Amino acid sequence: MLRKKIGDILIDLGIVTKEQLDDCLKEQKSTGKLLGTILIERGFASKHDVARALGEQMQLPFIQLITEQMADLELLRKVPLKFLRQHMVIPIMFEGQKTLVTANPHDLQPLDDLSLLMAGDVRYAVSTDLVIMDAINKYYPLESSKEMMEELTEGEDEFGFSSIEDKDIMEMANEAPIVKLVNHVMFQAVKEGASDIHIEPYEKELRVRYRIDGNLYSRVIPPKRYQGAIVSRIKIMAHLNIAEKRIPQDGRIQIKVGDRAFDIRVSILPCNFGERVVMRLLDKGKGTKDLEKIGMAERDLKLMLRTIERPNGIILVSGPTGSGKTSTLYAILNRLNQPDVNIITVEDPVEYTVHGVNQVPVNEKTGLTFAVSLRSILRQDPDIVLIGEIRDRETAEIATQAALTGHLVLSTIHTNSAPATITRLIDMGVEPFLIASSLIMVISQRLVRTLCLECRQVYQPDAEAIRRLGITAAQAAAITFYKAVGCDECLQTGYRGRCAVFEVMEVDDAIARLIIQRADANVVRDQALKAGMTLLGLDGVRLIQEGITTIDEVLSVAYVQESDEPGL
Repeated sequence: MLRKKIGDILIDLGIVTKEQLDDCLKEQKSTGKLLGTILIERGFASKHDVARALGEQMQLPFIQLITEQMADLELLRKVPLKFLRQHMVIPIMFEGQKTLVTANPHDLQPLDDLSLLMAGDVRYAVSTDLVIMDAINKYYPLESSKEMMEELTEGEDEFGFSSIEDKDIMEMANEAPIVKLVNHVMFQAVKEGASDIHIEPYEKELRVRYRIDGNLYSRVIPPKRYQGAIVSRIKIMAHLNIAEKRIPQDGRIQIKVGDRAFDIRVSILPCNFGERVVMRLLDKGKGTKDLEKIGMAERDLKLMLRTIERPNGIILVSGPTGSGKTSTLYAILNRLNQPDVNIITVEDPVEYTVHGVNQVPVNEKTGLTFAVSLRSILRQDPDIVLIGEIRDRETAEIATQAALTGHLVLSTIHTNSAPATITRLIDMGVEPFLIASSLIMVISQRLVRTLCLECRQVYQPDAEAIRRLGITAAQAAAITFYKAVGCDECLQTGYRGRCAVFEVMEVDDAIARLIIQRADANVVRDQALKAGMTLLGLDGVRLIQEGITTIDEVLSVAYVQESDEPGL
């Protein structure tokens, strides 16, 4: 029986038209490329569509997602990691049977090799290379922390811990068990989606914690005696001074996990029981988000899109460290980045590289501060300037002058709310009339954890929780509330990922007058509310209403006054 052609299957599925298929077949004849590759390159079909059609053609199941339940560690242990990545294939348990998932079912040799290795009845399935690579990176069983600790313990005599000197520690930093342990710590952090790794020395222990979705979780606890070797290994990787232990040091490490490249910012701080290490992981392939996808309410998004089209003025994003301010600024830059616009940024450090944007890293050691960089940048004929952070009066005044001389300035500032930003700028020493003339918008934001859709449960909060949220019992009756439970998919936390809550304040004529009068932040806040601003807490109510997060998460980042009118 003749197999149906891929193109005909895609037409039957309604993914491509006959005209599109004929056009791609012509290109296939002239270039010799695979039809699926051409369809994907032209944007007529996705990898998902082609893999699904391929499965139908070969009469094989199509696996859309490989879950933790499918990943069998015993099967994976039998196959070298390099083999799986090279041939884009992975063994799993699917519907109770050993299954080899492949991105290319026509390549029979690796499938035959694995079938012999699996010993027994094995069936095949099809998926995309992205799904397979992601599953390999997530589930392939590297040595566990327990096994590594046992290996380190077995090597005690070899290292000679009776009298460890600095020289011994430096040599140990490159010994196989230490190298493997540090690599494991980094790999595990990537695997669990951590944003930071904390290595903390205490009097009798060395603790390793990961920050996942804003919360810290303990993971590996290596023996205290390996502290010096572990820190030295990290210093070697970050090109820092291994012998210097009295002053703080900062460096960078670049690693690759599968097909993902990571830039790791390393900060080392001397403490009373040794050097403390914090590593911030930045996924270089993550890229910037579109403004429509950062999670703003419709009113706030329309206001934002209208404001960033203005030719000059200052737009500030406020919030504590780790609240997603930089991601919001990059989303704005992504929208404004056009061939006819000159954009220059000053950042400490440059977190994500944006094509078409000139990015200047701050270097305090050489005297290249925000203020010094800004003075030079303004002579580079920019249309838009992004300043990583307004920290002092000098930077704030230069930013104000830049806005008044025809530039659009984007920056961040550390304040608790959008109205409080005005007070902060005045406290820095910027004249109120300059703020009123240059500031056009302030966005305050926080990050809340989003519920795991696999295990969230409907529940009815008590009256006290509803009161603290700032809504009435009648309004609460119209909302379906969810609580976090915890499952294997979310590491028993009940949450997966984070999203932002926003407070967007436009500086209109009424607020500008209040700024000149040095009005209190509460007065500015009341005027902004009259103009339609939604407070952080009440924007959080919107996310609760949509089943995205919980009452506890919103209350953990925003205080809601009982007198506030919810915008439901």
